[in-house]
Amino acid sequence: MKKFRLVISKKILAPALFLILSNVSAAQTEEPFNKGDCTFNGFKLYGKIKFVDSFPDVTVQVVESFPDLKVKLVSSFPDDCGEWQIVDSFPETKIKIVESFPDLKIKFVESFPGIP
Repeated sequence: MKKFRLVISKKILAPALFLILSNVSAAQTEEPFNKGDCTFNGFKLYGKIKFVDSFPDVTVQVVESFPDLKVKLVSSFPDDCGEWQIVDSFPETKIKIVESFPDLKIKFVESFPGIP
């Protein structure tokens, strides 16, 4: 009877271990910053942006070198990656500027916005 219990445990343990390890490796490969469609966790990094102090969609740190995204402030048609139109109502993405532990690092530019 002890051998039977041991066999059942091995049959259950192997698939369970495989599932656990495959979920860990899948979680490690997911990246929140999608350079292909210029989003962070599904939030657009272009378009109508509102700066907030609480409940942001994305937190950013303004840097001068090695940014993740170059941002150009525009007054209309913010259709390309890195083009932000600052609004007070009906934003597409809410941004909070922080000094440490940002989701993304940005640099404000006058030309050539987007992924460096």
